[in-house]
Amino acid sequence: MNKITQTYLRFPLARRIEHWIMMLSFTTLGLTGLPQRFPDASFSRIILNGLGGIETLREIHHAAAIIMMLGTAWHILVMGYSVFVLRDQMSILPTLQDAKDGIQTLLYNIGFAKTYPQMGRYTFEEKMEYWAFVWGAIIMGLTGFIMWNPITATTFLPGEFVPAAKAAHGGEAVLAVLAIIIWHMYGVHIKRFNKAMFNGKMTEEEMLHEHPLELADIKAGIADRRPDPATIRKRQMIYYPIAALLTLGMLAGIYGFINAEETALETIPPITQSAPEDAAPAP
Repeated sequence: MNKITQTYLRFPLARRIEHWIMMLSFTTLGLTGLPQRFPDASFSRIILNGLGGIETLREIHHAAAIIMMLGTAWHILVMGYSVFVLRDQMSILPTLQDAKDGIQTLLYNIGFAKTYPQMGRYTFEEKMEYWAFVWGAIIMGLTGFIMWNPITATTFLPGEFVPAAKAAHGGEAVLAVLAIIIWHMYGVHIKRFNKAMFNGKMTEEEMLHEHPLELADIKAGIADRRPDPATIRKRQMIYYPIAALLTLGMLAGIYGFINAEETALETIPPITQSAPEDAAPAP
């Protein structure tokens, strides 16, 4: 008789959908951004020709950027609800223990430590990836605004910020893509295939290896303590108006990001092929 494998819910469906939307928008940004960063590369020409030219590629890049901005806004609202209403622990925040776990992991991998570190809800690697994404989103957002709206940006910043933003945007994009391919893909999908973002669950064996402290809390019944319904309703009455105002503010910011100015191609009169009437005929 087959033994039933005990599984534990790690990510609910809503969080998995959020992850997939961000992953698809990130992938689209990479596929449409790198050809602009390396226009002479063979893969860039293949992508450009496949999409029908640079203008279509830029439109897709901008659309993916808007989706990522909306996804980021949604994540902020979800995290606010989790922390304020449900009083979930902010276990994604880095601590000194994460540095110790990183050092012990290194020593274990090279044979100088006998045991692998015991970690909780999020490992030090997962925290590094999360906050690297946050940092990257800030850099890409600021530099993207300057590149998208150079006239508006140069009303309060020196003109040198435009080429600087272009360099920083491209460099951060390359770093982010390499981090996903080398670190995330290897650590999550190759070294040990983590299916949590597909089915939302982890087996007990996987939990013992990657999150033994969280597993211990689950078994002790202290991992997912929720306030009573009355307390949740009181906190919701406070949080929902704040979230509504925050939503309006973030949507207004995204709208301003997109529509701060018209592009040069729309503001410059079109160039015609006919010669001016007062031009002298060619000899």
